[in-house]
Amino acid sequence: MVQQAINRIQPYNQVAEVTRWARELGFESISYDLIYGLPHQQGAQFEQTIRQVIALGPDRISLFSYAHVPWKKKHQRLIPEEWLPSPAEKLQLFLRAVELLTTEGGYRYIGMDHFARPEDPLSRALDEGTLQRNFQGYSTHGGAELYAFGISAISQLRDAYVQNVLMLPEYYAALDAGRLPVGKAYLLTEEDRLRRHIIMSLMCHFRLDVSDVVQRYGIDFEAHFADALAQLKEMEADGLVVCTPEAITVTETGRFFIRNIAMVFDDYLSVSADRPLYSQTV
Repeated sequence: MVQQAINRIQPYNQVAEVTRWARELGFESISYDLIYGLPHQQGAQFEQTIRQVIALGPDRISLFSYAHVPWKKKHQRLIPEEWLPSPAEKLQLFLRAVELLTTEGGYRYIGMDHFARPEDPLSRALDEGTLQRNFQGYSTHGGAELYAFGISAISQLRDAYVQNVLMLPEYYAALDAGRLPVGKAYLLTEEDRLRRHIIMSLMCHFRLDVSDVVQRYGIDFEAHFADALAQLKEMEADGLVVCTPEAITVTETGRFFIRNIAMVFDDYLSVSADRPLYSQTV
């Protein structure tokens, strides 16, 4: 029923066969993308899906939250709101998936939406403090620039983000004319680089060394981020972070809400008091 509702029929046997082909061809790492919060998705049904995934044993798993944005994606208007699980039900789906993957499956919860085998390079990067994150998720390629190919793809450069055009005819026309198929680009300011460093530290290492930031960027951290620190105090009361003058440390519980924690340092987001703190990003 879930696959029919989203018009993406993908039988278990098909996934199992493609996985087997990949292993026979010598793929070193197999990754699955899963989505929770889909229409008609329920606990028992989702548990069965997770157990089937565990049985197939991919090396990495990305567990993404379904984003229902019919005002942006017109095809989602075909999905009535009442088909979707409530925010509380959606959170339970996520937490149950984490429990099954880490206990029965033996995966490590890397953070946010990623899981990996203990022997996977992603797990080693987490232990060694070299974990990075880009538009595709967590990565072991620290310091590398990301060059994207294809429509709508986003390149992540040292001082800029660049997105390709959104439509295929425009993409081909640019290539035929010998031009890069760039649709839009953004050059980072010094403030952007500062905040990116903070957000990446929290998302990848679950800890921010305040003294390192002060030394690296020459700022008065407490004054510069007074608003963010005020919001973190609320999260600290909820047991999500521990804040000291030396560091901001994400707790084990806080790792489930690392997006929300990092969001307080995003200067392009407006986080208001009447906005749900957790459910929208889980």
